[in-house]
Amino acid sequence: MKDPQAAYWDGIGATKTFTHPLNPDWLAGWSRNARVLDYGCGYGRVMAELSAHGFRDLVGADPSAALIARGRRLRPDLRFTVLSSPALAYPSGSFDLVVLFAVLTCVPDDAAQREIVTELDRVLAPGGLLYVSDLLLQDDPRNRARYAAHARQSGARYGVFATGDGAVCRHHDVAYLRALLSDFELVDELLIDVATMNGNPSRAVQLLVRKR
Repeated sequence: MKDPQAAYWDGIGATKTFTHPLNPDWLAGWSRNARVLDYGCGYGRVMAELSAHGFRDLVGADPSAALIARGRRLRPDLRFTVLSSPALAYPSGSFDLVVLFAVLTCVPDDAAQREIVTELDRVLAPGGLLYVSDLLLQDDPRNRARYAAHARQSGARYGVFATGDGAVCRHHDVAYLRALLSDFELVDELLIDVATMNGNPSRAVQLLVRKR
């Protein structure tokens, strides 16, 4: 089935600036020869930062052909691939580290999120790390109002909302994210402040988990 948001991410979404910061302290002990996948890489911003930190074996995957094209223009030295489905064309255990930055917010459906996490578990080698950064439920009046309005209109769970420019996104309870990643061992967790892709201040969480 075609992603109902594909047109957004190949259009206005492909012009956005993504901001979730990489915490290099969490990667300090890893060999710079580690096999790294940036799942939902967008235009490769996090890949470029990992490259600047010395990681050499990097690949990015994203369902938006427009974002991948932008990444290839910006960083022709990096490897990008367009995803046609959540499944990856790599054997099990192909990566030592997977980063998943601001991806779950773009996937409002529980089952679709579980499908992504299951696939990333498959391609991670035993002992590999999954580094997740995503947006939390916000408690300000603007966000509470749009969560409630979208829930009334669509029946979606509280935290899903529509942006003014046409994306359907989701903010998460941290307990939900921990449960989503419960097959992994939690290594560390960090609350951070970020700007959303539309420039609004937001609270986020980063979770570093290890494949058992």
